[in-house]
Amino acid sequence: MKYDVNVELKNRSEEYSFGEVAKQANGAAWIKSGDTVILATVVIDETEIVKDDFLPLTVQYIEKSYAAGKIPGGFFKRETKPSDFETLTSRIVDRSLRPLFPKGFGHPTQITIMTFSVDKESDLQVLALNAASAALYVSDIDINISVSAVRAAKVDGELVLNPTLSQLKNSTLDLYLSGTKDDLLMIEMRSFGGEEFDNTLIVDPLMDPTMSAPIFSKHISNAMSEDELIKVFEKTEKVLFESNAKYEESFKAFKKKTLTIEYKAHVINEEMVSFVRDSHLSDIKSAMNQMAKSERSTALRQLRKRILVTNEHWEEIELKDAIEKVKKEQVRSQILNERVRADGRALTEVRPISISTNVLPAAHSSCLFTRGQTQALVVLTMGGPKDAQMYEALTDEGTQNENFMVHYNFPGFSVGEASPILGTKRRELGHGNLAKRALEPIVDLDGQTVRLVSEILESNGSSSMATVCGGYMAFRAADIETSDTVAGIAMGMVSEGENYAILSDIMGLEDHDGDMDFKVTGSKDGITAMQMDIKLGGISLDVLKEALYQAKEGRSHIIDIMLEAEEKIEFNDGVLPSTDFFHIDPSFIGEIIGQAGKTIREMIEKFEVAIDIDKKEGKVKITGKNKTGVAGAREHIEGIVNTPKVAKIKYEVGDKYPGTVKKIVDFGAFIELPDGTDGLLHISKVSDQRVEKVSDVLSEGEEISVEILEFKGNKISLGRA
Repeated sequence: MKYDVNVELKNRSEEYSFGEVAKQANGAAWIKSGDTVILATVVIDETEIVKDDFLPLTVQYIEKSYAAGKIPGGFFKRETKPSDFETLTSRIVDRSLRPLFPKGFGHPTQITIMTFSVDKESDLQVLALNAASAALYVSDIDINISVSAVRAAKVDGELVLNPTLSQLKNSTLDLYLSGTKDDLLMIEMRSFGGEEFDNTLIVDPLMDPTMSAPIFSKHISNAMSEDELIKVFEKTEKVLFESNAKYEESFKAFKKKTLTIEYKAHVINEEMVSFVRDSHLSDIKSAMNQMAKSERSTALRQLRKRILVTNEHWEEIELKDAIEKVKKEQVRSQILNERVRADGRALTEVRPISISTNVLPAAHSSCLFTRGQTQALVVLTMGGPKDAQMYEALTDEGTQNENFMVHYNFPGFSVGEASPILGTKRRELGHGNLAKRALEPIVDLDGQTVRLVSEILESNGSSSMATVCGGYMAFRAADIETSDTVAGIAMGMVSEGENYAILSDIMGLEDHDGDMDFKVTGSKDGITAMQMDIKLGGISLDVLKEALYQAKEGRSHIIDIMLEAEEKIEFNDGVLPSTDFFHIDPSFIGEIIGQAGKTIREMIEKFEVAIDIDKKEGKVKITGKNKTGVAGAREHIEGIVNTPKVAKIKYEVGDKYPGTVKKIVDFGAFIELPDGTDGLLHISKVSDQRVEKVSDVLSEGEEISVEILEFKGNKISLGRA
């Protein structure tokens, strides 16, 4: 392969080849970084133009098993449906590149990114975006702006840009920035905060395997402060801008001649706009006050019908656009000039919140979290190690287990739409992943498996943040310890020139007509995760800092309400499993297990629990159907550990000892010898006379004298002395 361009970046280099492969695509870029090779292509359908106000862009990121020298597992030996990581990577690339397309671009466009070879130290999500942007830049589409990504990590307290996989595995920060040479476009971030942590690594399949971060069993701080994060942004943003300048300078010689294509004609009828402003502004304001999407749509549709009755020659589609324009103007003007929002709230005001826990009596735990007209029912189910989700990522040596899952569902009825519930969509997967990243730093499951399912019952702004809040409450309603209280809030912004307003807890109307969707999760101390998409030409760090601190105020307000609700939790004791973890001196494990596992089996049967013991470290995990059984088993084990050991006796044939009848069976009796060792007194040895039933001669607990007759492996045969 002949490489045309070599781009030297911070801690990494990339080689690009243009025109060697995929020559029939509108644009193609072959990228090599280390041993990773990716091909990105862009194709547009010139014969079709979508008339709706929608950009028909599809992005597909595809991994090939052969890239890592693997054959697909399972029954079918070829790649099938996309993995979660492939879907989320496709979504990240889409969100970063979509703002580049000019207004009126209506041709169906397909961006395909295929991973052909993998270097296990490479950041696949960064390379995927860089390759796709290069293919778009050199294509014959009229796009002349480079978009790329920079990953930031924090290893041993030091900031590392474009880190390797090995560095990321020990990082307390995972920050993904994408943008142009002038502006930030998108942010994905999660923080594990503190510097003290163990080496336990639980790979997160919802992120790039190369982005995996450990769940720490010891925490100093679970979140990153706003000031510290801004400092990281400043350094990362600078490298991002410099990288894009390099890309544009390197790629411009390979840009194809721009294709002449038809754009969608979208001209607003100013006569209609003026009419609506002058005659129906009050109706527009009334529709704005209908906060639910379905109610607002109905009100605007009825307004159109009334206007068309007296203006029969007008086209309804043009009138719809005119009404939409006036509505958007009014929403933004009211916020910027009057500092009041459509529902009457102040800019920093959070909608009313109500929290009900354990509303589902047969579930392990549940929370119904309602904020304004957004409502999430979050349900938690606890399981053991065998319930973990198995998966195999391209850069992993073998199968991995995911023991914390967040599944987010968004049915059509939540926004008043008559749509069937089909498979999981990209948006649902992305929102579930955001909630997972928000909550993961505050829980240490230690082998336990937890599944959170968020059912969105109503949505009018930021159901993903409702999932975070409801998810935390579900943890507490299941009596699972957390290292901190975490909540989430969605921020927005409206701006005209130098004038701007930052909005806390945005609703759907403000998301649709605003300029930014900024989701922030964390504790009162700092941020655990965030996600930002900007509809403008970018955002300054000063405005971003202001938004972060306003989000902190809103988050603190929500956390106070959550803490009040936490005090009122009543556990589902009848169905809630209980788990206890503690350590013992490993030298007592033999006594706990007993001869041939007898002691531990008796505990399992008596207390109805499962007991797992780490023989090397002495770690004990007890899981049961209720707290009483778990507590009883622990007390029994601690009783064994706290009982002074009796020195083992070296038994020999012919020795005589006092013993205690422990258990009577059909064929004899088990006798406990002085050091706790058991021996069998066969029914034929119970008495000098023939015995039909052992219980006719002996009773459990009775003390008798016995003689060692013989050894059969580890078993001792006894007779009456």
